[in-house]
Amino acid sequence: MEDFRRKARLVAGGHTTEAPPTLTYASVVSRETVRIALTMAALHGLPIMAADVMNAYVTAPNKEKIWTTLGPEFGSDCGKKAIIVRALYGLKSAGAAFRSHLGECMRNLGYKPCLADPDLWMKPEYDPSDSFKYWSYILCYVDDILVIHHQPEDVIKMIDKYFPLKPGSVGKPDMYLGTKLREITFTNGEKAWAMSPSKYVQESVSNCVKHVKANMSDMFNLPKKAINPFPTDYEPMEDGTPELDAEHASYYQQLIGIMRWMVEIGRIDIDTQVSMLASHVALPRQGHMSAALHIMAYLRDHHNSRMVFDAHEPEIVKSDFKKYDWQEFYRDAKEALPPNMPARGRAVDLRLYVDSDHAGDKVTRRSRTGYIIYLNSAPIQWLSKKQSTVETSVFGAEFVAMKHGIETVRGIRYKLRMMGIEVDNPTYVYGDNMSVVTNSSKPESQLKKKCNSIYYHAVRESVAMGESLVSHISTDKNPADLMTKTLVGVKRRFLVSKLLYDIYDDHGIAKQ
Repeated sequence: MEDFRRKARLVAGGHTTEAPPTLTYASVVSRETVRIALTMAALHGLPIMAADVMNAYVTAPNKEKIWTTLGPEFGSDCGKKAIIVRALYGLKSAGAAFRSHLGECMRNLGYKPCLADPDLWMKPEYDPSDSFKYWSYILCYVDDILVIHHQPEDVIKMIDKYFPLKPGSVGKPDMYLGTKLREITFTNGEKAWAMSPSKYVQESVSNCVKHVKANMSDMFNLPKKAINPFPTDYEPMEDGTPELDAEHASYYQQLIGIMRWMVEIGRIDIDTQVSMLASHVALPRQGHMSAALHIMAYLRDHHNSRMVFDAHEPEIVKSDFKKYDWQEFYRDAKEALPPNMPARGRAVDLRLYVDSDHAGDKVTRRSRTGYIIYLNSAPIQWLSKKQSTVETSVFGAEFVAMKHGIETVRGIRYKLRMMGIEVDNPTYVYGDNMSVVTNSSKPESQLKKKCNSIYYHAVRESVAMGESLVSHISTDKNPADLMTKTLVGVKRRFLVSKLLYDIYDDHGIAKQ
């Protein structure tokens, strides 16, 4: 779908059948897991190969009991009843049937599903060349397969015995989930994997330009130049322009969906603006449409970007993170560790940068939470979201954001451990509000506003159990500031350049 091609198939009319949810649910590997796996491949120096299963669904046996009446295209058998034994495209259970069939293949190859993500398949391996022990991964996104192994060709050949693979799809990964996936080399010789959504962005912008010219040119157009995602001083929540008609509102919703996917595949620099506009999909106005087209114009002018999953160990000044005795305040607080952690390979560090924009919504006065989570030096998770409650102080809004970020990191720590990745150190949390940092890290600090007690104790208990440590960072250097405010100028350029490559410079990557 990365180039917006359309396919035609003779499919079953699955909408006429009734299948229970247990037969229809089919999950795929999460994007977060993909980012973690790419980072670990670079950390362990393991090659990656990709493959695409040919005619995926019809390779699986059908899970439903379905029959049909043959049509005239079957010649002399026309009118006869036929039992469908394969998971035809169109059947509600086809996706789940193929996933189950693929799972049997993985188990026969000695792989087992990760307990934190059942579409990541794991197998203990070692590289004979240096006796390095690690976990081999197979990531399954429907019929798209990524193999991380010291000899991925052998694994691909074994999978090909179970499922016919498209010949042109086997090899080093190129396009994955709408992004160009490529191994890059830093000037120091170290390697990492990078995702670039440039092709998807350019195709999306091109389609947008065509649609606007054909259907909306009397009302809207893309600006000729867009340095920033939003027009200067634009506030979506205060927009009082006329409401869009049904046709234009439907297209606005399409644009938001397209841009949300861009954020998922790496365009972290537009997350805040897209999140703000997404709050108005139920009743969009003309000003919202103009702002959405302004973002598309910005993407047209800045389509080239790469998110690099750099596995280098980050520079953490551990003396900035003070440790105290919490025994009198949170007695016996201890991080809950799963009993079946299959640790194998090198350990990693986690960092959380968190921020909030107090009362940023001028209408509801709700604040915005923003955070970015790094695995070593690779961004693996990010968020820009309006908070669900109104906080009366900056202190409260910052504590809400930090509690949300720490809860997310807690899930990531569990996932890493279930993926066989060692997490020995606490998560290093950076915030730019000194009051919150002090109240989070010093046991003797007292809470004066009882309305913030839940967030206050949730964060402090995380610190007390050794799950996280909190330190202060200047707001000018906090990348999470990009996730809460519509920044412009030098500060925006500085923070974006810390997250994405190729928009402004080459970041010391060797020319490929």
